[in-house]
Amino acid sequence: MPDLFEVKASDWDANEMRSQLSSAIGTAILEYVPLHEKMTVMDFGAGTGLLTSHVAPRVKTITAVDVSAAMLDKLVAKPEFKGKVTAICQDIIKLPLESRYDLIISAMAMHHVEDTAKLLTTFSKHLKPGGRIALADLDQEDGTFHEPGTEGVYHCGFARDDLGHMIEKSGFSDIYFHTAHTVERHAKSFSIFLVVASKT
Repeated sequence: MPDLFEVKASDWDANEMRSQLSSAIGTAILEYVPLHEKMTVMDFGAGTGLLTSHVAPRVKTITAVDVSAAMLDKLVAKPEFKGKVTAICQDIIKLPLESRYDLIISAMAMHHVEDTAKLLTTFSKHLKPGGRIALADLDQEDGTFHEPGTEGVYHCGFARDDLGHMIEKSGFSDIYFHTAHTVERHAKSFSIFLVVASKT
């Protein structure tokens, strides 16, 4: 499978919008998810580690999962992650990991996965009993958030009610949505949600 982010990886962190978005999502996770120093975390679609950087100081370890080797190369090169973050380049839907986690976090990755229900079920299988998800992505939008012709985008955001039902069907409860951030782009406003839920 081609690495759609290979070219973008080199200057990914320099983008101010991405930096602000990751910071807002990280702040929301710190507000709505109780973290502790014994916690093991998976960052799904971790990219270069922009979200990981906000959570890593508060937890034991983070497994950064992504299908882009180029993005993960940027992540593992960051000295602050040494000994704390492990990078795995793998499609966990097709090839699950053996480890189970206390928390799975994700920022703006779900809309890049075609089968949302299967992804949520995969998350459930990778969590310990009582584990949590904290997933951030676009609220449903008109398809103008991404540039025309952007590859690998399967969803124009998500309707909260529909996604909430899907999360519940995947074995989660205590499902709460919060607005984490608003992105101003192309003369429009795009809201970003953070949904938090516990494995039943």
